[in-house]
Amino acid sequence: MQKRKEKKKKRIRLFPIMIILIGSVGWYYTQTIEGTLFTVIGFSFLLLIFKLWRGTSNYRRLKRAGIKEIDEMSGEEFEQFLGFLFEKRGFKVSYTKASGDYGADLILKDRDDVIAVQAKRYSGTVGVKAVQEIIGALKMYEATQGWVVTNSYFTKQAEKLAESNEVYLIDRDELIDMILKKR
Repeated sequence: MQKRKEKKKKRIRLFPIMIILIGSVGWYYTQTIEGTLFTVIGFSFLLLIFKLWRGTSNYRRLKRAGIKEIDEMSGEEFEQFLGFLFEKRGFKVSYTKASGDYGADLILKDRDDVIAVQAKRYSGTVGVKAVQEIIGALKMYEATQGWVVTNSYFTKQAEKLAESNEVYLIDRDELIDMILKKR
């Protein structure tokens, strides 16, 4: 999340500089206010179209992702992927902030339940800590259920703790089944 904030700050500072440069180019070639405004507006429009295209291509890429692509995702991309997957299954999805999320990455809502979800994109097995985090998040988000979803597998200790606290674990095999059923 910190990297995302830093990138956003850089973009905010960079945008006015880009507008001034584009405006200067427009002024240089046209020597009129109208030409300068037309250049700035045209550039802004093209930038908007590019951002929309890039956003939808990223969305399509995440929607089409299989387990191989998931294994290469960042944790944040995995959370977004799970959001798309759960939306397809009929849940209303909201994302928690990346730092200080109290142990939940996604909050799923349907008619009856509020589900706190901890997403763990790991290369090794997921341990007790992930289950402990989601147990802590249940009251914070007033959730009726807690789920931990991973692209990997859970340790026996994590499975035991989850069972005794009624936390639902979704491992690699079940995630693959969910992806296949989505299509």
